[in-house]
Amino acid sequence: MSTHTTQTPELEVITKLKAEPPKLHKVLLLNDDYTPREFVVRVLKAVFRIGGETAYTIMMTAHQKGSCVVSVYPAQIAETKANEANAMSQDAGHPLQFTTEPEE
Repeated sequence: MSTHTTQTPELEVITKLKAEPPKLHKVLLLNDDYTPREFVVRVLKAVFRIGGETAYTIMMTAHQKGSCVVSVYPAQIAETKANEANAMSQDAGHPLQFTTEPEE
């Protein structure tokens, strides 16, 4: 009696994982009627590295509409930037506030 062994090819399963891009968050500048405009522009330039004309436009948009998107970052960076800007404002004794929210 003879033994017959059949070899079956092994199936190789390759799973490709797609890394999802990080969720982005908007940093918002909230308007207040007390913080000097020059200070708002200074914070935008210092923390967000925004040029003078653009910083002025963002500040005026927030002034006229109540808030304005400053920039969009991955969540952790957005939080860090908003916290840094809020700390700069608080240190200077101004009520200026920045916040974050998920981008839609």
